[in-house]
Order: sequence, then C-alpha cells, then structure tokens
Amino acid sequence: MGWLSRRAPASSVQTIQLETRIAAPARRCFLLALSIDLHMDSAAGTSERAVAGVTTGLIAEGESVTWRGRHFGLTLQHTSKITRNEPPAYFQDVMTAGAFKSFVHDHRFQEQNGGTVMSDELKFAAPFGVLGSMVERLVLRAYLSRFLLERNNFVKQVAESERWREYISEN
Repeated sequence: MGWLSRRAPASSVQTIQLETRIAAPARRCFLLALSIDLHMDSAAGTSERAVAGVTTGLIAEGESVTWRGRHFGLTLQHTSKITRNEPPAYFQDVMTAGAFKSFVHDHRFQEQNGGTVMSDELKFAAPFGVLGSMVERLVLRAYLSRFLLERNNFVKQVAESERWREYISEN
C-alpha cells in the first residue's frame, strides 16, 4: 500500500505533566484533590458544577461525577469515574462520557522535605481524527494546562492555610 494508503493516521494522545510543591502533608493534599466542593470553587471561572453522581464531599473509588461548565463559550458535560485509589499517594480518574475521545488523569502525592509534591499526568485525545489532532495541539493542550495550573494553585493555597478545614474534616 505504501504512499497510496488512504488509512487515516492513528489518533494522537496528548500528555500534560505538572508538579506542584505544597507545604502541607500528603494526606491533606490527597483528600483536597478528591473534594468535589474544592473543585467547584477552583473552577468558578467556568461555572463548573457537579450535576450528577457524587455532587458534594469526597469522591471515592468506583464513584462517578458529572461536571457541567462553560468552556469555549459552550456548556459542556464531562463524567469521570475514580478507577484507582491508593491513599494517600495516588488516584486516577477516567472520563466515561464527554467531549473527548479519551481522558485519563493520574494524580500522585509524594511527601518530600516536610511538604508534598503533587504530580498530575493528564492524557487526552480529541475526536474527529486529523482535525481533532490539530485542535489538541493548537488549543486544548494550552487550555487544559491553564485549567490544571489554576486548580493546583487553588489546592496549594487551601492546603497551606487553615481553609483546608472547609473541605475536609481531619488532617
């Protein structure tokens, strides 16, 4: 077949990796990252709300949440399920319904020098083949990176202050 092949190229998967250093215990950071209420507060700019599944408190392994918010001028929904949960070091959420072809977010928490390194690895792919691949690279990667950075900075601010008590009941 060679150069005459009309097969569409394999869809791309984009990966975003972030590290946030937080002057707080790993367990506190881990629980804050599982807080539905904290996520809604951190995503106020997109009016993101939990509308189905777990809609308040902490989400646990096997549970799902459906988010609805404004992104790119559109009201979008995204349902994620916690597929792995290894407190206080790791959890994973995976999209089960939404606008992406695939969306897997790994969250890691490692105590280091009296604080925590919170690491995110987000792997995502857009639908629509070549067009989706272009949108991933040109728009979605930067947009999702900013969204995660804002969320992580919010987690950091809350974890390093007494505000963490608004979201979780114990340290």
